[in-house]
Amino acid sequence: MEKHYQILIVGGGNAGLSVASQLLRKRKGLSIGIIEPSENHYYQPAWTLVGAGIFDIQKTIRNEKDFIPKNATWIKEAVSEFNPTSNKVICSSGKEISYDYLIVCPGIQLDWNKIKGLKDTLGKNNVSSNYNFNSAPYTWEMIKNFKGGIAVFTNPSTPIKCGGAPHKIMYLAVDYWRKKGILDKCDIHYISGATVIFGVPEYKATLEEVLKKGNIKVHYSANTIGIDANNKTIEFETKSTPSTIKQSLSETTAACYSINEASQADLTNKVTLSFDLCHAVPPQSAPDFIKKSPLADASNPYGYVEVNKNTMQHSRFANVFALGDCTNAPCSKTGAAIRKQAPVVVTNLLEVMDKQPVTAQYDGYSACPIPTQYGKLMLAEFDYNNKPKMTFPFDQAKPRWTMWILKTKVLPWLYWNKILKGTA
Repeated sequence: MEKHYQILIVGGGNAGLSVASQLLRKRKGLSIGIIEPSENHYYQPAWTLVGAGIFDIQKTIRNEKDFIPKNATWIKEAVSEFNPTSNKVICSSGKEISYDYLIVCPGIQLDWNKIKGLKDTLGKNNVSSNYNFNSAPYTWEMIKNFKGGIAVFTNPSTPIKCGGAPHKIMYLAVDYWRKKGILDKCDIHYISGATVIFGVPEYKATLEEVLKKGNIKVHYSANTIGIDANNKTIEFETKSTPSTIKQSLSETTAACYSINEASQADLTNKVTLSFDLCHAVPPQSAPDFIKKSPLADASNPYGYVEVNKNTMQHSRFANVFALGDCTNAPCSKTGAAIRKQAPVVVTNLLEVMDKQPVTAQYDGYSACPIPTQYGKLMLAEFDYNNKPKMTFPFDQAKPRWTMWILKTKVLPWLYWNKILKGTA
């Protein structure tokens, strides 16, 4: 039987619950349905801290039902199709739900299978990822028990949620090994699909010093394609020359790599690197049910929802809005971005409902709290133009203890008690 809602929200994560709460605070009588299949709600920003041994994984999970706004309806289904011309959503169960207005925010998809062998070895064989609830605690076991050798940290070439997470855990691991007195026995490699360590010059300079201090070898424009748990090797593609790669590898373990020379046709080298510890981050993209839908941006290789990057309104369907990690807005995919996008969506949606022009604008604000060592953190805030947007009256490019407290104590409390309830 078909059900109808004035506003239908697809996704009950940070974005979906924040928007629903804010809408109902402005107009109590709205008929809102929230489609979310999971009974659990996760505070994922703390998983880096879990992997660093300073946060309990169980404190990052709560019941979804406890955060559904009082006057909204939770639809425990999974979406399989969008039909925006008919204002309908079809669920995997076959249930059809119609709407007057649609908000799309189901998050991002982790494409574990894009790295051959990763899914099968995750959480064992000294391979882990903080992007997975079950394996994040194993990251700490690896770091704590590491006695030296080759440690590899990867970052994919695709956009990802929390873009700093792949190197945050690396800095904390390096600091732990330094304090343990074994850093001189560690050969640390960062294999990144990006071209720089950070896109904002002011914050980039700080992190380059951290890389230098930790003697971390960085391989930019390198895309991880496979992990062989049995042989403890990782394979990545790069357009760097073999000599450049050789120079960046440890001379004391010269046998730790091999290079498959590129052909003239593709000019890409496949490099195999041995490891004793590997923290891997999977490529990411829009959920498949968005990719194949009319809402997707046909020109975007990752299938994100096509929106106006300032108003968050769909470019072709005026009664559809989207926010969070699933959109093609060229901002970093973070909870901080959602916090700024949510009131823009709320204001503009209500204006559309009132048949008024949309007025609220999102400037691409995002924030990335990057711990550079235990007890110190750099809070990077910036906009679409990669210009710093610092909240506090001091230089946030300098790692501070106060920002560490913000990350480890204040933000988790704020998330559960204010953000999801639409009051922050």
